[in-house]
Amino acid sequence: MARLPRLTVPGYPHHVIQRGNNRQAIVSNNADREVLLDALSDNARKHQVAINAYVLMDNHFHLLLTPETADGVPLMMQAVGRSYVRYYNDLHRRTGTLWEGRYKSTLIQTERYLLACMVYLDLNPVRAGLVSDPSEYAWSSYRHFSGQMQDRRVTPHPMYWNLGNTPFAREAAYTEMVRVGLDAPSQRAITDATLQGWALGDADFMSELQKKTDRRIAPSPRGRPPSAVHKVV
Repeated sequence: MARLPRLTVPGYPHHVIQRGNNRQAIVSNNADREVLLDALSDNARKHQVAINAYVLMDNHFHLLLTPETADGVPLMMQAVGRSYVRYYNDLHRRTGTLWEGRYKSTLIQTERYLLACMVYLDLNPVRAGLVSDPSEYAWSSYRHFSGQMQDRRVTPHPMYWNLGNTPFAREAAYTEMVRVGLDAPSQRAITDATLQGWALGDADFMSELQKKTDRRIAPSPRGRPPSAVHKVV
């Protein structure tokens, strides 16, 4: 069966995951990390995509993106994939692909899942056992949103600005959200939707979103439709 095209609609946040081939490393040192993040930032600007949050791990990365155009995210990811693989292969004297196939992505309901997705990204290094607190990890947007540094790569989403009337209030509110973390169902919902390519939101959101795209946004109900029952009179 032919695979569905990626779901991408302008103005909505998209959670994107790109993994290394066979879960192998996509960065070997901090210089590689800087080059990859700069490539993401440069191509996001070029293709009118806002990077709302990110986390870069050794063998994959997560992005929370809001595109202005329908083809912004695909063009951005295609450009990054080509330029970074060329850089990495030349520098490390290797050949062949670096990525595990196509990137994975989902479109999420802003009000319900955007901040949750940010927390999901920022806790990734903690879940992986790399650090005990996200503030200890240098390769995510957490330090920007918690007030520890300014990250030029990040464009805060309006939902983040709604956390408080002052920078301190927003930073404190977001830090507390990350401290509390996500419950297991929310974490699983974000993971599953992204890997499977289905939109994530409540029934009203899904209904309105489906009107804006010809692409199916959720899996079809399982099983055969119930048979009609004919009443004998």
